[in-house]
Amino acid sequence: MATEVDTWPTAPKADGMLLYDDGQAEAVRPGSDDDDALNEAEMNGNWTPQEKALHEARIKAKAKRRQRKSSSRNSTSDSISESGDLAGGDPHSPKGKVLTNDRKSRMGKGRGLPKKGGAGGKGVWGAAGMVYEDEEPDARDPNYDEVAQGDTVYATVVPEVDEKELEKMVNPIVQEYFEHGDTKEVRLLLKGLNLGLHKYEFSSLAVSLALEGKASHRELTSRLLSDLTGKVLSEKDMARAFDKMLKELPDLILDTPEAPQMLGQFIARAIADHVLPMNFLDCYKGKVNCDHARVALDRAAVLLTMKREMIRLDNVWGVGGGLRPVKHLVKEMNLLLKEYLISGDVSEAEHCLRDLEVPHFHHELVYEAVVMVLESKGDTASHMMIKLLQSFWKTGLITVDQMNRGFQRIYDELPEISLDVPHAQSIMETFVDLCYEESVITKQLRDACPSRGRKRFVSEGDGGVIKN
Repeated sequence: MATEVDTWPTAPKADGMLLYDDGQAEAVRPGSDDDDALNEAEMNGNWTPQEKALHEARIKAKAKRRQRKSSSRNSTSDSISESGDLAGGDPHSPKGKVLTNDRKSRMGKGRGLPKKGGAGGKGVWGAAGMVYEDEEPDARDPNYDEVAQGDTVYATVVPEVDEKELEKMVNPIVQEYFEHGDTKEVRLLLKGLNLGLHKYEFSSLAVSLALEGKASHRELTSRLLSDLTGKVLSEKDMARAFDKMLKELPDLILDTPEAPQMLGQFIARAIADHVLPMNFLDCYKGKVNCDHARVALDRAAVLLTMKREMIRLDNVWGVGGGLRPVKHLVKEMNLLLKEYLISGDVSEAEHCLRDLEVPHFHHELVYEAVVMVLESKGDTASHMMIKLLQSFWKTGLITVDQMNRGFQRIYDELPEISLDVPHAQSIMETFVDLCYEESVITKQLRDACPSRGRKRFVSEGDGGVIKN
């Protein structure tokens, strides 16, 4: 009969399972605290090399876990068990878990209270008992309600014009003003600009442009300065601008040789229009070293002495362009033609006609010239007028349209002219033929001249010779 002997198994039945003397299998979890059993199994020599290496790795991992738990930043007063749970706490409750985003001190110090007593940080209400003052609503706030804020006033902030950009902005305004002549529009444009401390320079720039322009431009500039004074610019600003121009006369003469005389006329007109103070000239007595400035001031003093009884020096520049009345233009053209018949100077007549600055009204000159030919005696006036019209035609001073309109007016009024000049019809025919021969008028204009009706012959049998 065989005897039953209790023996130890030589190898585990499964990975991680060991058999003990009671014959029952107990699972050995990695990282368990049963060190004695493991050591005894090792001493018996029943472990394979793979099991021994696995056991050492588990021991090292357990040591690392213990080290991390002991150095945790959240373990200030409570001890942490080896399993990672708070001692005496419920591992399934939120308080029993380790919180990594709490506001406790990470250095192990403090009482665990919020910083600054709850008054600091983003999105907090501040400390207890803090009283807040009324704050104005911020338009950049995402919760800003424009309707709930009531009436909102928007103010346009215009930056101040730089001194370097002032000339670029002022020149177009002045040039356009020379075309339309509306001072109100210039005033509105200047109010829209923030000229700042450099607003006095607008007057000096406008006068500088007028010196390079025509007489009509200078007249418009004087009117503009008069309208801006007291509304946009003050007398002090005007005086400062003219003082600057007196100092810049040596440079202005390079472009405009007559700048001193013209600037003197500007000063006289400005004083008469109450743009400059009455004692403006007195401030320069004995203090001027520049010869050009002295010429300008002397010119202004002479004009003011001559026109002492006049309130305004309206005719200091003459009345130029279309601003002149029609009667005045007709009178000027008659005077021009009469002076030409006396002197015979074509260049002077051309210069006077250009100074009138009325290219749209040159047909009146043609009309008045032909009327003088019809009312004159002899052929002298006829030849001189043909020479004058031919010169104007070649230089382009009188265009085709203006020449045709002048002659057509004579054709339409010829019956009325014949009442005062009985031989106006025959004189007109002769003058038109001469003008066509000298290439003053076109063939169509010559053919449009009205005839006297049926031509009279010397006799019926003379071969059709026309009686002169």
